[in-house]
Amino acid sequence: MKRIVVLASGSGSNAENIIKYFQKNATIKITHVLSNKKDAKVLEKAKKHNINSLYFNTSFLTSEEGLLSFLKEHADYIVLAGFLQRIPKIIVSTFPNKIINIHPALLPKYGGKGMYGMHVHKAVVENKETKTGMTIHFVNENYDEGAIIFQQSVPILPNDTPKVVAVKVLALEHAFFPKIIEKVINEQR
Repeated sequence: MKRIVVLASGSGSNAENIIKYFQKNATIKITHVLSNKKDAKVLEKAKKHNINSLYFNTSFLTSEEGLLSFLKEHADYIVLAGFLQRIPKIIVSTFPNKIINIHPALLPKYGGKGMYGMHVHKAVVENKETKTGMTIHFVNENYDEGAIIFQQSVPILPNDTPKVVAVKVLALEHAFFPKIIEKVINEQR
């Protein structure tokens, strides 16, 4: 059984989608959902699906006795689903090619610190891009620079607003993220 710990900071739609996808999987299990935000909706969604959930602060993220120790005990893989903190280098080196993130743009464009959610969609529309999409990638020590695993694009129509683009990209994320996580785990067995 391969165990996944999901890290998220927000509403948790991707986390919930991943939880539902793996609920009946005999070889892959979501063990915990962790958030660095006390009031993150993702924690409620995890509890609703009987997944252990935990809030943690910045010192837990960066201390060796904190998150790293927890992950060594509970995770084979780490999935970032809207997690807005940089993963410490020690965790990245302890879990090489085992930390998977999703980004709401076609990297390397529109990545990096501060580029998340509506910030990305607004920039894409303002720059008059004709397409956007999502990228699933391994995590390294820099924001959004890890090796790309999978990308899927969607056209941007001339009258699309950032909110319309966000809906299109989220649909791609929900359609592909759980399947790509499963594929990565199965290929690494």
